[in-house]
Amino acid sequence: MQYRKLGRSGLLVSELCFGSMSFGAAGYWEKIGGLDQQAAQRLVDIALDAGVNFFDTADVYSYGQSEEILGKALGSRRDRVVLATKVRGRMSPEINDVGLSRKHIIQSCENSLRRLGTDYIDLYIVHSFDFLTPLEETLSTLDDLVRQGKVRYLGCSNFFAWQLMKSLALSEKYLWEKFISLQAHYSLVARDVEYELAPLCEDQGLGLTPWSPLASGFLTGKYPRGGKGPADARRSKEEQNFLQLDEDKAYAILDVVERIAAQRNVSPAQVSLNYLLRKSPVCSVIIGATKPEQLHDNLRSADWVLTGDEMRMLDEVSQPSRLYPKWMLDFTRLDRDNPNMLL
Repeated sequence: MQYRKLGRSGLLVSELCFGSMSFGAAGYWEKIGGLDQQAAQRLVDIALDAGVNFFDTADVYSYGQSEEILGKALGSRRDRVVLATKVRGRMSPEINDVGLSRKHIIQSCENSLRRLGTDYIDLYIVHSFDFLTPLEETLSTLDDLVRQGKVRYLGCSNFFAWQLMKSLALSEKYLWEKFISLQAHYSLVARDVEYELAPLCEDQGLGLTPWSPLASGFLTGKYPRGGKGPADARRSKEEQNFLQLDEDKAYAILDVVERIAAQRNVSPAQVSLNYLLRKSPVCSVIIGATKPEQLHDNLRSADWVLTGDEMRMLDEVSQPSRLYPKWMLDFTRLDRDNPNMLL
């Protein structure tokens, strides 16, 4: 396992981060069957043995059960790892038990500390933007938690570029702790993050940690064309709506992934994860597994490297459409590089 700095911080994290969203059996996982303590323990042990030192959870995952299970699974090894959890989602019907208000952040942090069985959180991530709460209230509260020693570093997730840049500017203005990482949806079939968020992270020194790097399993190759296949490998209507895949393009991407996988004698999942590990400013890719064999396979993606030609093949087949002002920027860049071209 290799390790990289998390953004501009001095914190070193493993290239692969273990995500524990599948721990517990409440909410979404109540319907499809989340992992109990024994099954989760086995996965955590495998990850630790492979050198993973970065673990991710959230208070809303099974409404706190994921945090409880992960905390117990780590046990006395907790200080060996970088432990991340999140705040933002609704945790009860109580009117203020949601969002990024001072009240909810402080209450949620205390609850997460108790469930995780620790007295500090390494990386505290705001799960998404809160349009009701002033940013100053959110950021000053997060800064307080760092100064109190309850939180070591701050991150955000699912922000627009303008929201992230505004947050960084306010933190700089008031000398508050800044976000050092962005957790974002990123995979071969979802490269939207490359429009503005990835360049922003590179410019401002934030580490990018992709979630759903296998597109909810699509890039493992387990979803055949036409929906035919084993019963446990069929996407639900809910998942299809969530992914919003252009299926023709997605399967064209998968064809290239599977061709490279066959040539390299690795799995399609390893190719897909390896691709993101070669992208800047990615510092750690979040993997999730429900079975030991899945986790072992995902972990092997850190043992080899795609060639330049293989990266170009994947880049070309998965190239996202050029949104404005990207196409205009490309045009002006061409003009600058070619003094013989007149507008």
